[in-house]
Amino acid sequence: MSATTDGIAFVTGANKGIGFEAARGIAKAGYVLLLAGRNPEAGRQAAANLATEGLDVRFVELDVTRAESISAAAARIEADFGKLDVLVNNAGITDSHDGPPSRARVDAIERVLRTNFLGAVATAQAMLPLLRKSDAGRIVNVSSDLGSITRHGDPTWKYATVKVLGYCASKAALNMFSVQLAFELKDQGIKVNSVNPGFTATDLNRHRGQQTVEEGWSGNPAMLTCCGRRSHGHGDRG
Repeated sequence: MSATTDGIAFVTGANKGIGFEAARGIAKAGYVLLLAGRNPEAGRQAAANLATEGLDVRFVELDVTRAESISAAAARIEADFGKLDVLVNNAGITDSHDGPPSRARVDAIERVLRTNFLGAVATAQAMLPLLRKSDAGRIVNVSSDLGSITRHGDPTWKYATVKVLGYCASKAALNMFSVQLAFELKDQGIKVNSVNPGFTATDLNRHRGQQTVEEGWSGNPAMLTCCGRRSHGHGDRG
C-alpha cells in the first residue's frame, strides 16, 4: 500500500456529462481524481482529456450494478492510496420503458433503481472503510428535483407533469439514503450530501436540459462546496 497525504476523490459515471464536469472541478480543486466508468475505452479517453489540462486524473473501471466490480475498485484504491477523501455517486441511467405509474414496466423500474439507488448504496458501503481513513471524508450523491415528493405533489411546479416512476423513485430513495447515512456518520467525521445540479443537458435527457454541464456543476456553488477540503459538518441538500 502506498499511502498518500494528497486528497483522493472518486467519481462514478464520470466519462461524460455531469460526472465528467464534476471530475474536472474536483481535480481543479487539487485532488487526485479517480474517474470511474463501466466503459474502459470511453473512461480512459475522458481521463486523458482531463490530463491534457494538467490535472491528475486516473481511470478506474467500475460497474455499480456488479458487486465484484465495486469490490475490485475499492481494493485498487486501498492498494494505491490507502484512503479515500471524496466519493461522488453520480452514475445514473434512464430507461425508455420507464414512465407513468400505470404504464412503467416493472423490469425497467428495477433496472433504474439498481443503478441509480442500489448502485450508490453498494458503492458507498464498499468505500466507507477508506473514507474512514480520511481526515474529513465526504460522500456526495447526485440527485434531482424529480426526487422530491413535496414538489411532485404541487400541481403548479414547473415539472409537475414529469411522472417517470422508476427514475423519480430512484432519486427519492437516494435522498433518503443521504439523510439516513448523514445521521449514521455524523460523529465519524464523514459528511454526506445529496445535491441537485438542475435540469442539465446530457445524454440522459437527450440534451433537452436547460443548462450546460458547466452550469450544472461549476455554476452551482453547493456542488463543489460539498467536496471542499475546508468544509465541515454533516447534513444533506436535496
